[in-house]
Amino acid sequence: MAEEKKQTFEEAMQQLEEIVSKLEQGDVPLEQAIGYYQEGMKLSKICGDKLEQVEKQMVEIVNNAGETEPFTVQEEE
Repeated sequence: MAEEKKQTFEEAMQQLEEIVSKLEQGDVPLEQAIGYYQEGMKLSKICGDKLEQVEKQMVEIVNNAGETEPFTVQEEE
């Protein structure tokens, strides 16, 4: 089962992809499908939380002078 503190983002995504694949096959009994769905929702939350945490870390980055500055994405024109 999903363990948020011990699981990396990549591990959680891999497990989520496996669950989605099983559910897409359509031959899973209803009770088992419900269990997969619940586990998938937990994994989805883990991934979302980890992405949110990284986003907060990226709000400020250190520039070449060692000073922090707001992180912005430069769009290519």
